[in-house]
Amino acid sequence: MAGLRTVGAIVLALAVLALLGTDVTHMVAGAMAAMVATFAIKEKEVRGQAVTLACGLLVALAAMSLGALLHTRIIAGDIFFVLLIFGAVYGRRFGDRGTALGLIGFQVYFVSLFVQATVGALPELYLTLAVAFACSAVARFALVPETPQRTLRRLREAFRARLAQLVAAQMELLDATPDDDLDKVLDSLRRRTARLHEAALMIQGRLEEGTRDEATAARLQRRIADAEIAAERLGVILLNARSAERADTITMHLPHAPVQVAAERLPSEDAATRTLRRDLGALHLLIARRGADDRGMALAHVRNRLLGYRDEDKLPAASPAVQDVFRGIGEAARAVLGLRLALDGPQDASDDTPATARSREEFDAEDVAMAGLDEAAEEAADERTGLQRPTTRAAFQVAVGSTLAIIGGEFLSSQRWYWAVLTCWVVFLNTASTGEILVKGYRRLVGTVLGVVAGVALAGLVGNNTWLAFALVLLLIFGMFFTAPLSYALMSFCVTAMLGLLYTLLNTYSLAVLVLRIEETALGAACGIIAAVLVLPVHTDRRTDELLGTVLERLRDVVTAAVSQLSGGPAADLLDMARDLDSALDDLRASTQPLTHPITPLRGRRQTARYLVALLETCAYHARSLAATAELVPYSKNVAADPRLERAGKRIARNIDIIVARVVDESTRGEVSSGASIASVLEANGTAGPASGTVTFRVLRHLQRLDEGVIGLARPLEVPVSGRNVGTTG
Repeated sequence: MAGLRTVGAIVLALAVLALLGTDVTHMVAGAMAAMVATFAIKEKEVRGQAVTLACGLLVALAAMSLGALLHTRIIAGDIFFVLLIFGAVYGRRFGDRGTALGLIGFQVYFVSLFVQATVGALPELYLTLAVAFACSAVARFALVPETPQRTLRRLREAFRARLAQLVAAQMELLDATPDDDLDKVLDSLRRRTARLHEAALMIQGRLEEGTRDEATAARLQRRIADAEIAAERLGVILLNARSAERADTITMHLPHAPVQVAAERLPSEDAATRTLRRDLGALHLLIARRGADDRGMALAHVRNRLLGYRDEDKLPAASPAVQDVFRGIGEAARAVLGLRLALDGPQDASDDTPATARSREEFDAEDVAMAGLDEAAEEAADERTGLQRPTTRAAFQVAVGSTLAIIGGEFLSSQRWYWAVLTCWVVFLNTASTGEILVKGYRRLVGTVLGVVAGVALAGLVGNNTWLAFALVLLLIFGMFFTAPLSYALMSFCVTAMLGLLYTLLNTYSLAVLVLRIEETALGAACGIIAAVLVLPVHTDRRTDELLGTVLERLRDVVTAAVSQLSGGPAADLLDMARDLDSALDDLRASTQPLTHPITPLRGRRQTARYLVALLETCAYHARSLAATAELVPYSKNVAADPRLERAGKRIARNIDIIVARVVDESTRGEVSSGASIASVLEANGTAGPASGTVTFRVLRHLQRLDEGVIGLARPLEVPVSGRNVGTTG
């Protein structure tokens, strides 16, 4: 959508400028200004977008004026450029608007250098900028409107599609045999599980602005979480039913984790297997059918049959592992029903069975309970000040790197030196450590080299055909936005190939110019890396340790609050806490990319980083499941508080605290406690353990996996593990 919106703005700007008889140079300036005016603004509210766009035009006019005035004053122009870069990066501390205005100021000043703006050309350039920003407004608010409600609606449909794709992958797993390409099936299952989680997080970021009130947002948040957890749990228990040995949940998160599948566990002609295959297909149908299509007795019968598996007496005769899969299908069907109620409104209840009616009553009770919860507390502001603030540090780093790039770029070319500055600027965007800057600079250089090759081919293809060149430029701009979330190297490829076409339009194209582009890019990346290493450096190890500590603290908070509520303690907003954990985990995953990148020479650290992230993802899954179950306690007829669970949660929380202390300070002493299972901790007072299939049994299973996961984290982090059991002491 961002690509379509940007291309639409550029097409409008080119059409208007062509009707005004503007020359090619100013058309290029208008196209670049329309592009930056469109992609720089990230605010969610329409009113905020309009205000930022109006302010952006003023900033653009000022940047173009200063670029023209300083055109012949080399030293003054260079000093101003560095100050502008510092201000643009520092402005990120003021949120989306500060980021957008800084980006517009930098890019428009860059455009003034690109088209070699002069004072005499300012009136026409002013008109060009005004046209570009007006066309950006038309594309944003009329042609491809972006409102929080529209974005949330698209994300909801995307979540529904991802959910159906995940169930389809689970159906493939059911029929896979050791002779098939099992690794491919498992990779598909992991990938679709991760994509469903990404869609859920994206919805979480749009709920506040995209819904009409807080109650609607809370209800949708709960239903999305239920569906995600139920679908992931179904995959785990299906994998367990297919495995020769019990599969660990980490298999769902660690690529290439070994799994031994035994086809004889689920014979294809077995009645239970045939029923299971049929019901997975029915679940897929329930998800894929939209609310408007949810009519007729047949679909209601399918829904009622699947919901019946929530009752023990409705389970088909099969092994305990297979019966667990049927229970999972029942819980997934319940989650799909809740998702339909939240997304599509009230459903026809005339054909409800007792199991379906009970599920609806549970949803109504949940809605009433959620309405009574206190509002979530706002996130604490970053208390760091001065040079410790990330935006201030990055501003100084990029200013020093840009100064080096200007000096080095002038030696390479007195006309194209700004390409080095642009690369130095870009490698600092959305990066927070030296390792991230190194990887981004490497990807930028690879994409640039390939883009130069493509630029040579496209320039020969276009020749003197101006409109064909503009058409290809638009195609590459769309490709730039479309590939940005997928691969930074691919995005850099599109940018460089597009620049080759722009040089063709400006009649300045030559092979030497494109080779210079590679040299300037390499220089800019090198200057950025040097600045990151020498000026207020943030080492990758320190950055990942900070984020690891944050993830562990949020994991402890979720587990402690969930166990407290499951033990009969006060209610808390557990879903918000779980989403905060997911957000912190996403930040950690991004920060470990330099450690897991193929160019990393330290193979041992790469494997350790991947293992830790996978283990934390597994722990987060079990924490989300605990949170979802705990929120049922106050109003569910089937989920009752069990005071014994409080004892089980203490060992996990204590172990996490010890690991956090060791991550923060390596000299900290302490041992992670292992020993007896979580279930035996509950049995320490002489009471019997819970029966299989009960909610308490499921909670214990999640706690057991969490306990094992936390102990597993201790070993690669070099935290001592003791064998004594402290859990029974209370």
